[in-house]
Parts: sequence; structure tokens; C-alpha cells
Amino acid sequence: MVETEQNPKLLWGKCLDIIRDNITPQQFATSFAFVELNSLENGKLVLDVPSEFVKEYLEEHYLRLMASTFKRVFGNSVSSLYYNVKVVKTKRGGNVKEKGNMPVKVLNGPVRTQGNTAPGDVTAPQVQDLDSQLIPDYKFESYLEGDSNRLARSVGESIANNPAKTFNPFFVYGPSGCGKTHLINAIGHRIKELHPQMRVLYLSAHLFTVQYTDAVRQNKTNEFIRFYQSIDVLILDDVQELSGKGATQNTFFHIFNHLHVNGKQIILSADRPPIAIQDLEDRLLTRFKWGMLAEIQKPTQNLRLNILSAKVEKEGLSIPANVLKFISENIDDSVRDLEGIINSLMVNSVVYNCDINMTLVRKLMPQFVEKHSKEITIDDVKQSVCEHFSIKINQLDSRERTQRIAYARQIAMYLSEQLTDNSHVQIGRQIGNRNHATVLHAMKQIHDMIEVDDHVRDDVEEIKMKLKQS
Repeated sequence: MVETEQNPKLLWGKCLDIIRDNITPQQFATSFAFVELNSLENGKLVLDVPSEFVKEYLEEHYLRLMASTFKRVFGNSVSSLYYNVKVVKTKRGGNVKEKGNMPVKVLNGPVRTQGNTAPGDVTAPQVQDLDSQLIPDYKFESYLEGDSNRLARSVGESIANNPAKTFNPFFVYGPSGCGKTHLINAIGHRIKELHPQMRVLYLSAHLFTVQYTDAVRQNKTNEFIRFYQSIDVLILDDVQELSGKGATQNTFFHIFNHLHVNGKQIILSADRPPIAIQDLEDRLLTRFKWGMLAEIQKPTQNLRLNILSAKVEKEGLSIPANVLKFISENIDDSVRDLEGIINSLMVNSVVYNCDINMTLVRKLMPQFVEKHSKEITIDDVKQSVCEHFSIKINQLDSRERTQRIAYARQIAMYLSEQLTDNSHVQIGRQIGNRNHATVLHAMKQIHDMIEVDDHVRDDVEEIKMKLKQS
């Protein structure tokens, strides 16, 4: 039984111990080390955080862990959670602006789990009864545009203005951290603003699967299906999570058909195009390709710099231009990594009362990037593949379709997608002027063969190792 009469600060210490045991030391240092208990009164838990950014980061990434921890330590004595953004100033007064004490109510009643909680009543008929589960800050206003996402953003805005009238379904794909989740949430928010009568719901494919499994166990499959058939705009994230789940795919197929036939908007995202998702039923694959496919690539250096500048302005930080440029040039995998290093810089600056400069950023950079000798290009991949198979580059680029040359060409396309930042169109253009579909087919072929053929796996790993060591 939880001892609610204990000193709340001692209980908060227990919370931190549990959280520390469930995340990495780096995650704890950048997210929880400087979060303090402000107060606990009448079921209202208030935490002091050093910035608005930390508040948003905790809410986005650690709500599930925090919820379970508070339940374990405080029992039912916590019913709502607030954040208090503290006033912080550095010794020179230039790194962090005074933001004032700003209690920010983020939870009320039962703690939500990362904005993806299953609907409490699957038969709720009214718009106002439905929690859309959209992530609050993921809107178009904060979604910066660049070459890597221009098409997807343009299509998304078109859909938001006229749901189910332009592109339906809309399938957006790209690597982790490129902004897919932000975009599809932004579409949902805009639709709710422009069409408040519509029932909008965002969730992950994983949560959809969990809900379906629970419905089967409770003999409530019909209610589950009826609920989803009542949605006007269904936004499903990480569709690749449906891979291999036959029963869930079958149910989603029928829900998809019902929504599409009745003029409801469907928005999907995945870390790869539909054709590259393994163990996906052909009938679902066909439907995923009915509307519009849009690829979001890793953000370009210019877009990364703009994202950093926007984050810095939002947090009220003062970071030299050369530091931002250095970060944008060296962190290129994920927008989340850009957010993470800004978080680390801010916390280190406050705690150690120092300026944010090149010395500090160089100290923290190894936590976020893996050092490579040089950037790998498509030409590098082609050269290594040709050396491995003892063929010439003009053979790789030719129209020759002998098994040996075709196999080498597919591996070159597969590794180019894995190891470079180029789009499928760019890869095809530089490897024999092939089209986008040929590259997708090559990726799927090699991926499938790696799963069952040790020789193919060895070829790919050997070439990849040589490229990373060069």
C-alpha cells in the first residue's frame, strides 16, 4: 500500500529512482536530472522544469513511463499533472530569456499514454465525445518546409482543406525522424479547425493492433469495427507495424473499405513504401496505393538549420550562428536528434552556468552522432559493388539483364538506399537511369533474399563493411 503521508519530496525521489532504472543514463541526464517536485496538493502534482522544451519533450517521449511510475509510487493520490517552467538566467544573462512562472496544465484526470490511449467508449456517437488523440504541438505552423518534404506538405494541406475530395488514401513514408508523424498530425489539426463536425482520430498501427486484440478477447469485435467505421478522418501511424498480423490486417481491410466507400479520409504513414512492407496482404497493398504516395526524405542541411533556428527562438536561447551551422552539418539522421542536442545544450548551460559555444557543442556532439570518415555517395556504392563482383561500372549502368549483372545492380540500389540520403528517384537516375519503381523492386528483392539466403546476406554485409571503413 502506498504511504501517502510520506514526505512528497521523498516519494518524488523514489519516482526518479524508478525512471532512472528504465532509461539510459544519457536520456535521464538530458530529460529528468533537472526536473524537480514543486508541490503535491489535492491530487495535483506540479513539476518544475527548466524550459518549455523540456516540458514538451517529457510529454512526447515519457508520459507512459511517468504515468506508470506515479501510479506505483503515489497510488491514486495523483489525478492531474502540471508543469511549472522556472525562471532561469545564465551568468551573462544572454543564454536563456526569463519566461516567468507559467503553470502549464497538461493532464487532467487519468494520465494519458503518449497521446495514443484507446478511446474509452468505442460506441461514442458524438464528435465532442471523441478524443482525437492528436499530438498538441504538431501543427502546420511549426512544420517547416524544405525540398525534402515540400510535396508531402503540399498534398497534406490540400487534404486538410478538402478531406476525401483530393487524395484518398494519403500514404506518406520516409525514415524515422524525418517528420512524418508531425505532418499527419498537422493535417488532423487543420481538418478539426476547418471542419469541426468531423470525427478525427490519430493512433499508431501498434495501438490499433492492441485494441483489436483486446476486442477479440472481450468478444467485442463488432463494437470495435463499428467504432472505427464511424470515423470521418482516420490517421494511422507506422503502418509497417501491421506486417505479419493477418487477423488485424483483415479487420483493417474491412474498415478501410467501409471508410473509403463512404467518402471518409484515410491518412497513413510508414518508414517505407507499401511495396517494401513485408507480409502485407496484396489487397491491402493495392488499396494503400490507390490515392497518393509521398516520400519524405531526411531533412536537408538548410532545413535542419531552419529547424534549429526555430527551436532556439521558441526556447528563448541565444546560440551563435556558427554553432547552429556546425550542428546542422553534423547531425543529419533525425529531427529528434536536433531537438535532443538543443535540449542538452540548454540544460548544460543552465546547470553549469556557462555560455553555449563551440567548446560545449563539440563536447556533447559524440552523444548524438557516430563518426564516419566520410559521407558515402552512390558512386562509392557503385564502385564497391563492381569491385566485389569483378564487373565494370558501365556494365552496372547498362541494360544488360544477365543474372550476375542484374543481381549486382539490385544490391547497388539496395545499399544506396541504406547508406545515402538520396531519394529513390535519384538512386535510379544514377544507376543506369532507372525509374523509381525499379529501385523499389530492387529493394524488396534484396530484402527478401537477405531473409532466406546466407550468400546474399554475406555479399551485402561485406560490401557495406568496406564502404564504412573506406
